[in-house]
Amino acid sequence: MVPRPGPRARRWVPRTGLRWKFSAAVAAVGALVALVLSLVVHNATHASMLDNSRDMQDERLVAALRIYESLGRLPFGAEIDDPALPDPLREAVAGGERATYVAEDSGRALDVWAAAPLPDGRVLSLRTRFTDRYAVLADLDRALVLGSVAVVLGGTALGVLLGGQLSRRLRRAAEGDTRVRVRDAIDGRLRDETDELAHAVDRMADALQRRLEAERRVTADIAHELRTPVTGLLTAAELLPPGRPTELVRDRAQALRTLVEDVLEVARLDGAAERAELQEVALGEFVARRVRALAPEARLSIERDAVVTTDPRRLERILGNLLANAARHGRAPVEVTVDGRRLRVRDHGPGFPAELLAEGPSRFRTGSTDRSGRGHGLGLTIAVGQARVLGARLTLRNAEPTGAVAVLWLPPKPPDAAPV
Repeated sequence: MVPRPGPRARRWVPRTGLRWKFSAAVAAVGALVALVLSLVVHNATHASMLDNSRDMQDERLVAALRIYESLGRLPFGAEIDDPALPDPLREAVAGGERATYVAEDSGRALDVWAAAPLPDGRVLSLRTRFTDRYAVLADLDRALVLGSVAVVLGGTALGVLLGGQLSRRLRRAAEGDTRVRVRDAIDGRLRDETDELAHAVDRMADALQRRLEAERRVTADIAHELRTPVTGLLTAAELLPPGRPTELVRDRAQALRTLVEDVLEVARLDGAAERAELQEVALGEFVARRVRALAPEARLSIERDAVVTTDPRRLERILGNLLANAARHGRAPVEVTVDGRRLRVRDHGPGFPAELLAEGPSRFRTGSTDRSGRGHGLGLTIAVGQARVLGARLTLRNAEPTGAVAVLWLPPKPPDAAPV
């Protein structure tokens, strides 16, 4: 392990799911369509209202002209040379034709004028105030607003439903479940670009899975084949005469044997066929015995004891690897704490590398840039794999101001037991 780098500022990026993006898009499109349609309907209705008012006033003016020419009286409140006649209307009538003019009173009423020239040069005009037209328009606007809100809410609900279903299926595909394929997850029924992309991704996933399985089998076979010659090497080393060279040979042979066993264990864990052999274990007493045997110098604290149903051999393997990692890469004192179902191992070294915390443990990578560094990166990899078999969760983080912290959370319910 290498010392942790200094803190680096990170720009916060909000994370939203496909469901909400899809729903927001549907809501935005629905709101835009509803707004455009409402404006079109409102403007068309408003224009139709003005045209109807002009036509009605023009018809009344024609009737008033006939009555005035035949009877000599002014009906419907008509006036001759009204001084309040609007200038645009007066100019239009000056050309010798009938004309109408509309004045809107701030959305409350309409003042509709109609005027026509008389044979003697004077102007006959009518003025009518319509107060009911805007009430109809206001009712229409309320109906449009309610309809638009209903369309947006309905579209959003439909977007949440469809987006949620699609999001759940895609998340299943993104969880790394080898039994799920993208085409099945997105439930593609149409031959389009998405379906073709799903086929391509599934083909790559199948090829990658076959390659990983082949590599796992090759690794397991190589490790298995190396066990016999390594065992023979250890036996032969025991027959060498005492001395410093013999001790070096025995040490390196034992290290090679440990490496072979670790590689074989990683290959078995990658196969996802491991099952726990469950027993009831008093966690505090179990950890105390193992710590005294594996790391007598470590500080042990049992805050709350608990009886757990787990695999003692695998639990011991996890604890041993965490203690070995703390002794190899950290600094004393190493603290082991049992708090109910939680097991915590902390050292006071430089902490975990940022790459390990970001990407998780990886075999044959310790985070050290020194090629001659100690370890092969298999300890934490095995610990994580064994925790997965136990149904437990192993978290890694750095403590302040220094130190690496590994916390094992044992599950409240036991994992699937080994088949009998």
